[in-house]
Amino acid sequence: MTRPVPSPTWMGEAPPAPPTPRAGDRLRLSARCVCVVLVFLCGLGAMGVTRLIETVLRRSDRPLSVHIPRLVSRATVAILGIGVTIRGRPMRHAGAVVCNHGSWFDILALNAASNVFFVAKSEVAGWPGIGFLARIAGTVFIRRDPREAAAQARLFETRIRAGHRLLFFPEGTSSDTRRVLPFKSTLFQAFFTEDLRARMWVQPVSLRYHAPSGEDPRFYGWWGDMAFAPHLEKLLKARRGGRITLVFHPPLAVAAHRDRKALAAACEAAVRDGFSAL
Repeated sequence: MTRPVPSPTWMGEAPPAPPTPRAGDRLRLSARCVCVVLVFLCGLGAMGVTRLIETVLRRSDRPLSVHIPRLVSRATVAILGIGVTIRGRPMRHAGAVVCNHGSWFDILALNAASNVFFVAKSEVAGWPGIGFLARIAGTVFIRRDPREAAAQARLFETRIRAGHRLLFFPEGTSSDTRRVLPFKSTLFQAFFTEDLRARMWVQPVSLRYHAPSGEDPRFYGWWGDMAFAPHLEKLLKARRGGRITLVFHPPLAVAAHRDRKALAAACEAAVRDGFSAL
């Protein structure tokens, strides 16, 4: 089979057909929905309180609120019955984290493993519900426009100086979870400013989904023109949970690479090697 040509609107093969409804699906869906909503409401309340405290104390590093998304993500992953295996160690210092992208669920999986702030396209800010949650969690919204590269570099520098670890998906789009698409180097340029290059580190992460027993290998994949709501419903109704494996590779020093393309290639190689080994 010929591998599809990656692009910003990568489609790949047709998504799997919806699973055949079975007894208990509706009850499972309702119970998990209630649990997830309660978890998110508690998280929002805790986030509001901790952000208020941080504002009063003028703590731009967000020492309290940064932990809330991690707790919410861990609880949500547990409610869905999905196991998470972590190999390697998330870096502790400020910098950037890059990972392959297979689904909207990547955000929960990565947040459950490490305290990070996501970098997302500006359109996400307007998505109903998700946009609000993303803003509350401190997501950095950007437009993939070369004319805004300088402004983005300043924004990244401000957040990194505040002690934040920024996570982005260099592929630029999600796949069906069975492959790693070529990395785009544009966002890496922000780390080569005079103030950041000498002290900046980037940690590659490989993420691999393992579908529940008997399900399509692409069960967790969310790509192309797949709608969010039906995909979320499928995960909430799943009778068996699958697994997610995260491999945190050794951080790479930006100063050890000649330019953004070399750094992007090194990160892609590490992610591909880790992905292929899982």
